[in-house]
Amino acid sequence: MANTPIDVRFAPPAIGTREIAEVVATLESGWLSTGPRVHQFEEAFARYVGVPHAIALNSCTAGLHLSLLAAGVGPGDEVVTTPLTFCATANTVVHAGAIPRFADVDPVTWNLSPARAAEAVTARTRAIIPVHYAGRPADVPAFRALAGQHQLTLIEDAAHCVEGRLADGRKIGTTADLTCFSFYATKNLTTGEGGMVTTASDEWASWIRTASLHGMSRDGWARYARGGSPHYDVVMPGFKYNMMDLQAAIGLHQLSGLEERLRRREAIWRMYDEGLQDVPVIRPAPAAPGEVHGRHLYTILLGVDAGWRRDELADALRVDGIATSVHFRALHLHAYYRDRFGLTRGMYPVAERISDTTLSLPLSAAMTDDEVEYTIRRVRCRLLRLRGAA
Repeated sequence: MANTPIDVRFAPPAIGTREIAEVVATLESGWLSTGPRVHQFEEAFARYVGVPHAIALNSCTAGLHLSLLAAGVGPGDEVVTTPLTFCATANTVVHAGAIPRFADVDPVTWNLSPARAAEAVTARTRAIIPVHYAGRPADVPAFRALAGQHQLTLIEDAAHCVEGRLADGRKIGTTADLTCFSFYATKNLTTGEGGMVTTASDEWASWIRTASLHGMSRDGWARYARGGSPHYDVVMPGFKYNMMDLQAAIGLHQLSGLEERLRRREAIWRMYDEGLQDVPVIRPAPAAPGEVHGRHLYTILLGVDAGWRRDELADALRVDGIATSVHFRALHLHAYYRDRFGLTRGMYPVAERISDTTLSLPLSAAMTDDEVEYTIRRVRCRLLRLRGAA
């Protein structure tokens, strides 16, 4: 294919005819909110992960919030997490009344560093939230040991890592006390908006399920389905965090095609690795032997030898018709966290270096080879030639 300009979206959802047909069937069923498809999706997801409980919610943010509350995190407590993440990871700590304590990331994996996390633990720490950045599993055994040493709850933010496995074969979702997944529009498994919490705890699963729907003892399906009862009790002042059947209708078929889409993203990842091997950027480091990487984001870092600043390259690629993104501007550099908690540049230097130089290239199982090859050619052209000649 020539260098003819084409539009390359950043992360188009890989939606097929099965998802569309299921949504239509849901609309025709007359049951749109939490009902049979949500329960089917929860059961199927629990089987996929290999965990006793999966609770479907309207977002990963809801999952993180309820996980913190279920674990008893509240005012005055601290939660250790990474600054290199989406704001929801820390926002939910604030929503719980607690204080996020950031720790720097590993310079190779870009995941939260267990050593730096250990330094951030204080007598007020109640939980740790490692994030599986870009789909690469964090060092869960190290965090599990740290949590055990200090009697902390381990909550994994697996928004990027629904397919992930550790080198020992354990599936992400079975490795923490609570694990939160995102099904946002750009995610590897999408329901448009949505999320899931997995846990082995009967008590926490029951609490989250009740808290996610106003604190009611029975959901709508239990009240209005054939054989149900309209009566319920409100046992806590809960939240409106439940997933709808319309979302689960998409999720059911997204889940069944998840591994196939992972293989496609792995193929695109190899194309990027091979096509960009001689350009002056830092590419994602290989996953550890035996690990399954979720391949959610293909992120490059631009050093001084690249000849471009990150935002300049993003603007140039936009002119080429290629959409990119930034994952992430470190949270302690955002106004709220900087001002509320007295954080300053220089506190987390590795996260800051990544924050200043990272650029995420388009990645989706819906991408064609032509789109990937065009992206590689334009990135190479921009990076291997001077700005004025590109």
